[in-house]
Amino acid sequence: MNTPIILASSSPFRQQILKKIGLPFDSFSPDIDESPIALESPESLVYRLSEAKAKSAINRYEKGIVIGSDQVAVFDNQILGKPHTKENAIKQLSMFSGQTVTFYTGLSLYCIEKNKSITKVVPFYVHFRTLSERQISNYLDAEQPYNCAGSFKSEGLGICLFEKLEGEDPNTLIGLPLIELTKSLAEFGIDVLSQSID
Repeated sequence: MNTPIILASSSPFRQQILKKIGLPFDSFSPDIDESPIALESPESLVYRLSEAKAKSAINRYEKGIVIGSDQVAVFDNQILGKPHTKENAIKQLSMFSGQTVTFYTGLSLYCIEKNKSITKVVPFYVHFRTLSERQISNYLDAEQPYNCAGSFKSEGLGICLFEKLEGEDPNTLIGLPLIELTKSLAEFGIDVLSQSID
């Protein structure tokens, strides 16, 4: 493949997801200010940040298609932060019990040579079971997800917290919507299946 694929992320989770489609890629950690702008909606925030991450590659690379992604979790119209402590995590998961948390994932592909980007926002909905204090405490002791927005890791024991997951692509919840990614790559002339077969 003549066009390099570049992932603008140092996240091991995003790197693992991207490896699923079999394309070789380089990665780097984008250095951008992720602070929200006043009155910015969650959708606008992830759109802007994913595009900024992808475009930051021009400082490092001369050509390629760059993948940028950003995600926020939203509950009761508030963006959720990382809990950092068990006490805060208990508060978050207690609020979510029997409720739904929405994840918005921004995905941006930027072609350096053409100075063209394709950016999308993909929603995903997590419906929580009704949880007891003991269940919440046991879960937090087991996985200690204190550096995760929403206080859970869906790829581990956190799956037991949910009643159901609702969305087009389960990879979206972990941070990189592969279905939308392959559609966007096709818009830039890269057919993932053709590349993998060659």
